[in-house]
Amino acid sequence: MSAPGFILIVAVAVLYSCGFYLLLQRSLMRVVFGIVVLGHAANLSLMLTDRAITLPPLLTGKDGPISDPLPQAMALTAIVITFGVTTFLLALAYRVWLGDDNDEVPADLEDRRIGRLSEPEDSP
Repeated sequence: MSAPGFILIVAVAVLYSCGFYLLLQRSLMRVVFGIVVLGHAANLSLMLTDRAITLPPLLTGKDGPISDPLPQAMALTAIVITFGVTTFLLALAYRVWLGDDNDEVPADLEDRRIGRLSEPEDSP
Protein backbone atom coordinates (compact mmCIF):
# COMPACT_ATOMS: atom_id res chain seq x y z
CA MET A 1 0.00 0.00 0.00
CA SER A 2 1.32 3.43 -0.91
CA ALA A 3 1.61 6.31 1.53
CA PRO A 4 -1.13 8.46 -0.10
CA GLY A 5 -3.49 5.47 0.00
CA PHE A 6 -2.81 4.94 3.69
CA ILE A 7 -3.29 8.64 4.41
CA LEU A 8 -6.64 8.57 2.58
CA ILE A 9 -7.75 5.53 4.57
CA VAL A 10 -6.85 7.29 7.82
CA ALA A 11 -8.68 10.42 6.63
CA VAL A 12 -11.79 8.37 5.83
CA ALA A 13 -11.66 6.71 9.26
CA VAL A 14 -11.31 10.08 11.01
CA LEU A 15 -14.15 11.59 8.96
CA TYR A 16 -16.47 8.65 9.70
CA SER A 17 -15.59 8.83 13.42
CA CYS A 18 -16.20 12.57 13.63
CA GLY A 19 -19.39 12.27 11.58
CA PHE A 20 -20.89 9.58 13.78
CA TYR A 21 -19.83 11.45 16.94
CA LEU A 22 -21.56 14.61 15.72
CA LEU A 23 -24.60 12.62 14.59
CA LEU A 24 -25.15 11.34 18.14
CA GLN A 25 -25.25 14.80 19.72
CA ARG A 26 -28.44 16.50 20.90
CA SER A 27 -27.94 19.76 19.00
CA LEU A 28 -29.57 19.74 15.56
CA MET A 29 -26.77 21.82 14.01
CA ARG A 30 -24.23 19.23 15.16
CA VAL A 31 -26.40 16.51 13.63
CA VAL A 32 -26.45 18.42 10.34
CA PHE A 33 -22.65 18.86 10.44
CA GLY A 34 -22.31 15.16 11.21
CA ILE A 35 -24.30 14.25 8.12
CA VAL A 36 -22.20 16.61 6.00
CA VAL A 37 -18.98 15.05 7.32
CA LEU A 38 -20.38 11.54 6.71
CA GLY A 39 -21.17 12.59 3.14
CA HIS A 40 -17.57 13.67 2.60
CA ALA A 41 -16.34 10.42 4.12
CA ALA A 42 -18.56 8.47 1.71
CA ASN A 43 -17.17 10.43 -1.23
CA LEU A 44 -13.59 9.71 -0.18
CA SER A 45 -14.51 6.04 0.27
CA LEU A 46 -15.73 5.98 -3.32
CA MET A 47 -12.43 7.49 -4.43
CA LEU A 48 -10.58 4.69 -2.68
CA THR A 49 -12.51 1.94 -4.45
CA ASP A 50 -10.47 1.90 -7.63
CA ARG A 51 -6.83 2.65 -8.36
CA ALA A 52 -7.78 3.64 -11.90
CA ILE A 53 -9.67 6.67 -10.64
CA THR A 54 -6.36 8.50 -10.30
CA LEU A 55 -5.64 7.99 -14.00
CA PRO A 56 -6.58 10.61 -16.58
CA PRO A 57 -10.05 9.88 -18.00
CA LEU A 58 -9.46 9.92 -21.77
CA LEU A 59 -6.07 11.34 -22.73
CA THR A 60 -3.75 8.35 -22.30
CA GLY A 61 -3.66 7.23 -25.93
CA LYS A 62 -5.00 4.08 -27.55
CA ASP A 63 -3.36 1.40 -25.43
CA GLY A 64 -2.84 3.26 -22.17
CA PRO A 65 -4.91 2.63 -19.08
CA ILE A 66 -8.00 4.76 -18.71
CA SER A 67 -9.97 5.71 -15.66
CA ASP A 68 -13.14 3.89 -14.64
CA PRO A 69 -15.98 6.47 -14.80
CA LEU A 70 -18.30 4.58 -12.42
CA PRO A 71 -16.74 5.73 -9.08
CA GLN A 72 -16.63 9.29 -10.38
CA ALA A 73 -20.30 9.15 -11.37
CA MET A 74 -21.22 7.67 -8.00
CA ALA A 75 -19.24 10.37 -6.18
CA LEU A 76 -20.99 13.09 -8.17
CA THR A 77 -24.36 11.53 -7.34
CA ALA A 78 -23.39 11.30 -3.66
CA ILE A 79 -22.39 14.98 -3.65
CA VAL A 80 -25.77 15.99 -5.08
CA ILE A 81 -27.68 13.78 -2.62
CA THR A 82 -25.65 15.11 0.33
CA PHE A 83 -26.33 18.67 -0.77
CA GLY A 84 -30.08 18.01 -0.98
CA VAL A 85 -30.21 16.27 2.39
CA THR A 86 -28.15 19.05 3.98
CA THR A 87 -30.48 21.71 2.63
CA PHE A 88 -33.52 19.82 3.91
CA LEU A 89 -31.99 19.29 7.37
CA LEU A 90 -30.95 22.94 7.62
CA ALA A 91 -34.53 23.96 6.82
CA LEU A 92 -35.84 21.57 9.50
CA ALA A 93 -33.32 22.82 12.08
CA TYR A 94 -34.23 26.43 11.31
CA ARG A 95 -37.92 25.59 11.70
CA VAL A 96 -37.30 23.96 15.08
CA TRP A 97 -35.17 26.92 16.17
CA LEU A 98 -37.97 29.33 15.23
CA GLY A 99 -40.46 27.38 17.35
CA ASP A 100 -38.38 26.71 20.45
CA ASP A 101 -35.58 29.32 20.30
CA ASN A 102 -33.04 26.52 20.68
CA ASP A 103 -31.95 23.61 18.52
CA GLU A 104 -31.60 20.92 21.16
CA VAL A 105 -33.52 17.70 20.66
CA PRO A 106 -35.79 17.16 23.69
CA ALA A 107 -35.71 13.89 25.58
CA ASP A 108 -38.46 11.54 24.48
CA LEU A 109 -40.53 10.57 27.51
CA GLU A 110 -41.93 7.46 25.84
CA ASP A 111 -38.39 6.17 25.10
CA ARG A 112 -37.44 6.68 28.76
CA ARG A 113 -40.57 4.84 29.90
CA ILE A 114 -39.83 1.89 27.60
CA GLY A 115 -36.20 1.92 28.74
CA ARG A 116 -37.30 1.66 32.38
CA LEU A 117 -39.56 -1.29 31.54
CA SER A 118 -36.65 -3.25 30.07
CA GLU A 119 -34.43 -2.74 33.14
CA PRO A 120 -34.55 -5.39 35.88
CA GLU A 121 -36.30 -4.42 39.11
CA ASP A 122 -33.23 -4.55 41.39
CA SER A 123 -30.93 -2.47 39.17
CA PRO A 124 -29.96 0.98 40.49
